[in-house]
Amino acid sequence: MKPFPWNEAIGFGLGVLRLPPAQFWAMTPRELAFAIRGVCGTVAEPIDRASLDALMKQFPDLAEVKP
Repeated sequence: MKPFPWNEAIGFGLGVLRLPPAQFWAMTPRELAFAIRGVCGTVAEPIDRASLDALMKQFPDLAEVKP
């Protein structure tokens, strides 16, 4: 499990949302997540290694064409 990204959360809450510290600390993590989504939109999780390997197999890089 990844640790909670406090630096990013605090920076976003105070810097982007411009919340006073008391309001930021009164928010739940879920409320903060909804606020972030409201500003940034939803973000998809990166694909895992197996999915990347499958895509690379399905769509291999073409060999460089030399004249």
